Amino acid sequence: MNLELQDKVLLVTGGAKGIGAGITLSLAREGAIACILGRNPAEADAIVAEQSALGHRIESYRCELTDEESIKSALSSVIAKHGRIDGVINNAGGNDAIGLRHSTEEFRQSLEKNIVSCFALVHHALDHLIASRGVIVNIGSKCSVTGQGGTSGYAASKGAMNALTREWALDLAKYGIRVNCVIPAEVITPLYERWLAAAPDPIAARQQLDSTIPFGRRTTTVEEIADTVAFIASPKSSHTTGQLIFVDGGYVHLDRACTQSTSHLKSS
Repeated sequence: MNLELQDKVLLVTGGAKGIGAGITLSLAREGAIACILGRNPAEADAIVAEQSALGHRIESYRCELTDEESIKSALSSVIAKHGRIDGVINNAGGNDAIGLRHSTEEFRQSLEKNIVSCFALVHHALDHLIASRGVIVNIGSKCSVTGQGGTSGYAASKGAMNALTREWALDLAKYGIRVNCVIPAEVITPLYERWLAAAPDPIAARQQLDSTIPFGRRTTTVEEIADTVAFIASPKSSHTTGQLIFVDGGYVHLDRACTQSTSHLKSS
């Protein structure tokens, strides 16, 4: 399917690693100009070089997302080069495990990193998004609806992201701007792989993790998240807005106590 993303200028925060890198690659393979915004452009160099050799357009812009001046500078650079912004993918952030035993200031810092930065980027990109009738895709987390324990800052930020997805979708509908949130649960990123490898029994740890996913008894791939984002960001999803889209193998909404048995489906 042609997603009609050719030449669309799409910003991907934290687009050089993990899920963000997968989103960057998926967009670029669809013909978009994927602009990585991150504090360390060197992280993006390998992706930019590799994909440029394949004819895909990926660019890197230095941007400290907790610094509004840095955001404005990055956006100015994108506009100076392309003259437009067609979409923002708010992917950057991290589960920093800031819980109730941490200070109020640490909690504020977690919010700054994980949700205030998203507001600031959309705020400063808004006129450009209005001009292009653009799209916003937020990358959420299961803990926004399930909780996780020990991560008040991240959970609060992702809960706010769900709310802002619906608030912005309503607020911006009159401009033709669609806003949606793609919510992963357990995704095998390089960081997750390192965490599993450090377990006393990596194979058992992976099997235990896989067993929590009702559909297929496996974790979600980065590509499955990325390709969903590409579709939601594309004109092929032109009447979808204000949605929280769970790409999680049923982790959040299906009973994980179910067994793998399918004997009740077998014919006698």
